[in-house]
Amino acid sequence: MPIFIDRRLNPKDKSLGNRQRFLRRAREELKRSIRDQIRTGSIADADTEHAVPMPESGTGEPSFNNARNSGRRQHILPGNRHFSPGDLIPKPGGGAGASSPGNTASEDDFRFVLSREEVLDLFFEDLELPDMVKLNLKEILAFKPRRAGFAATGSPTNINVVRTMRNSHGRRIALRRPKQEDLDAILQEIATLELVPSSPAARQRIAALREELDRLERRRRRIAYVDPVDIRFNRFDPRPVPNANAVMFCLMDVSGSMGEREKDLAKRFFVLLHLFLKRRYDRIEIVFIRHTHLAQEVDEETFFYNTQSGGTVVSTALEEMHRIIGERYPAHEWNIYAAQASDGDNFGGDSERCMALLNGKLMRLCQYFAYVEIIDEREAHIFGTTENGTSLWRAYSEIDLRWPNFQMSRIATPADIYPVFRQLFGRQPASLKRA
Repeated sequence: MPIFIDRRLNPKDKSLGNRQRFLRRAREELKRSIRDQIRTGSIADADTEHAVPMPESGTGEPSFNNARNSGRRQHILPGNRHFSPGDLIPKPGGGAGASSPGNTASEDDFRFVLSREEVLDLFFEDLELPDMVKLNLKEILAFKPRRAGFAATGSPTNINVVRTMRNSHGRRIALRRPKQEDLDAILQEIATLELVPSSPAARQRIAALREELDRLERRRRRIAYVDPVDIRFNRFDPRPVPNANAVMFCLMDVSGSMGEREKDLAKRFFVLLHLFLKRRYDRIEIVFIRHTHLAQEVDEETFFYNTQSGGTVVSTALEEMHRIIGERYPAHEWNIYAAQASDGDNFGGDSERCMALLNGKLMRLCQYFAYVEIIDEREAHIFGTTENGTSLWRAYSEIDLRWPNFQMSRIATPADIYPVFRQLFGRQPASLKRA
């Protein structure tokens, strides 16, 4: 039987290779278990470790077996010496489930602990910010020089001294250029011979040395210390660096019409959105806007935990968003996204104002705009079959028909949050059917 040994280095106290292979093999089961836990628990729990139960059947490891249609087979033939007709043959290992009565041994489901990073990777694996607008590329390409080896030509300021001297040294060795030490030794010997009384042998030796010295000097002059063929320059290629700046506007209604239940559902949706953005995108800014009859930009802590309340004028949030875009996020430099949550109640006539703001200003600037309406559970079955609803929903329905980068949905229970989130931010949103 062949034996396979994994000699790759692992982190301390962990078998990383085996763990990653298990995750790949059980990925679908792990994703299903995590989603079920998030639906029934708190959305914020997605940012923690998870102990995921796995059926015993899902923890089996690959193994080698005899092929059924070739190779060696095991079967019983008439006339064998071990079995007779009527003998009872025990089944292979395994037993009753954990809840089955009896005295047979059984095994519980395997529990696999996923780290926070692994939970978020699986949770947001197939989600992304939709880019529905294809009119132009909302991305500025800046070119940054990057090292790309060496070149034989270039600017004197880019000479690579180390590579140049290495080439020079190798060329001088190959051509046997005389060293300065050899010339100094000949000059020293000539000076020594000239100090003693002259003799025919000494004069012949001095003449030979001077001839050798002249030959070496001529050779040194022909073989330069640094030749132009030795010089190397640092090469820099301009490579595009995408400046994919993105900003997400989170607009939440905190007016008096939003009860604790509605606010809790809206906050859960934005917590999930916040985790998703921070996990999947390194360079993205998030702007939090709360509104009653007035709208203001707030920080993350105030957005999720402040208890402010008041009247309802939804257009103030859209106006505040448009003001911030004009001051800090020019549309030709930023990918602009927005997510809005409300119960749909609005001041009389303000829904038309919202529709005018979206049609006339915001939708031309946004890559994508998602609207989530928090409705009562008793109304969920009614709104599932008809488009009747609040004045804000009816106004936004016209926006939905006109703009392909607008998406809207309803949430009635905590279990609806994750399916709606996937509908709005999946790789192929439902609005693609209108493209």
